[in-house]
Amino acid sequence: MAGNVLKDKSYSFALLVVQRYKSIVSEKKEFVISKQILRSGTAIGALIREAEFAESKKDFIHKMSIALKEANENIYWLDLLRDSEFIETKVHADLYQNCKELVAMLVSSIKTAKSKLD
Repeated sequence: MAGNVLKDKSYSFALLVVQRYKSIVSEKKEFVISKQILRSGTAIGALIREAEFAESKKDFIHKMSIALKEANENIYWLDLLRDSEFIETKVHADLYQNCKELVAMLVSSIKTAKSKLD
């Protein structure tokens, strides 16, 4: 795995998502879409943590691939929250950028792990 950088970044992102979720629920009274960003945004880091103790290289790749899918899903929900005007463009841009960075790091980690399978 890409050291602790990926683990730390995914944890920081999860904290941002939790904070944003709390404000959307309390200020906007939106409970459905915000729950989706909470679920997918916190799952990324949890899956990365699971991958730390993967049973094999293939298991590691599998768990990291699921984390990548969760990150991609999170981007969808963030876009939907922005376009439905539940979050401001600036808030969206910050979360979106952080999530895109996680996507890039996950892709790189998966590619590296796959190259070592051969």
